[in-house]
Amino acid sequence: MPPQTPSPEAQELAHQIEAIRADLQNLTSTVSRIANKQINRAQDKALDAANEAEEAIRRNPLSAVAIAVGLGFLFGVFTRR
Repeated sequence: MPPQTPSPEAQELAHQIEAIRADLQNLTSTVSRIANKQINRAQDKALDAANEAEEAIRRNPLSAVAIAVGLGFLFGVFTRR
């Protein structure tokens, strides 16, 4: 018995499924690229903030120590409760 050829409807459905699969792959690739760009931007901003904090500490070391002591005290008060 020879194999049956798919009906035109089945062939059309197969083409649509392949098109959807290709669209999903493109979407996944696009989302991945956007996410990587956002991660890089966030890392750059965090690095900039750390550099700015380091500069502020170098300019005003006594103030930085006072702020650290105050934050430590507040952290201690809040964690005891």
